[in-house]
Amino acid sequence: MNSLDITDSVKPPGAGVLAEPPLLEVESLSMAYGRGPDSLSVLGNVHLRLSRGECIALIGPSGCGKSTFFNLLAGLVRPNEGEIRLRGRPVADLRGTVAYMQQKDLLLPWRRMLDNAVLGLEIQGVPRPTARKRARELLEVFGLKGFEDRYPHELSGGMRQRVALLRTILCGKDIWLLDEPFGALDAITRREMQTWLLRAWERFRASVLLVTHDVEEALILADRVYVMTARPSRIRASLAVPLARPRQVTQPDMVRLKAGLLDLLETNPESRS
Repeated sequence: MNSLDITDSVKPPGAGVLAEPPLLEVESLSMAYGRGPDSLSVLGNVHLRLSRGECIALIGPSGCGKSTFFNLLAGLVRPNEGEIRLRGRPVADLRGTVAYMQQKDLLLPWRRMLDNAVLGLEIQGVPRPTARKRARELLEVFGLKGFEDRYPHELSGGMRQRVALLRTILCGKDIWLLDEPFGALDAITRREMQTWLLRAWERFRASVLLVTHDVEEALILADRVYVMTARPSRIRASLAVPLARPRQVTQPDMVRLKAGLLDLLETNPESRS
């Protein structure tokens, strides 16, 4: 690798030629809370493309609007301007298409592990016996076999996150939104969870949008990393990660890519952190 594949992601929407239309396109997405002089602009003119089967990581300063961006995609809030296109067609949001996993595992303390894992399926109307059968088929894959009847407080942090990941995957959606899913874990458990996520992604081949503050995590997991500016956030640039998996942070090319990302973050003219 002779140079970093860094591209300016604020090009006009029609720039470049794609062999296949993106699964997801976000164009000129803007969001502000409130109106008038007291309004708070969070997102400003965000552009992003996600191809089928691709994993994209979003990094940027704290408070730059990464979680707000996910909430817009999930339909929890509405943008002020911009367009979301799914398979080339404009949509208001991605409800019914995305599975959303947040940093907190959000397991219900009164539900046993298996019934926490099937909660998303039950919400979709799948009968509990059918949902449990689907979950049981994957328990061994996620290292959860034998813990079906345990309550959340009886599970380790890594196991709780694996339950949350299983719950996300069981929803059967084309796109996974993962918002700092491993941010609360220690370094060793976090690395283990990255391996679990890669295994799950390779098995189910969903398209993934991952928010992380960890540059190394972004490089280990993603095909492309998008760098966001400080609020009001936009996509400043993107960096391709054309390396075979599994990746080691000590690989010379990984060290080079990490240096490029850190340079983008540290020289960000709009960054306040």
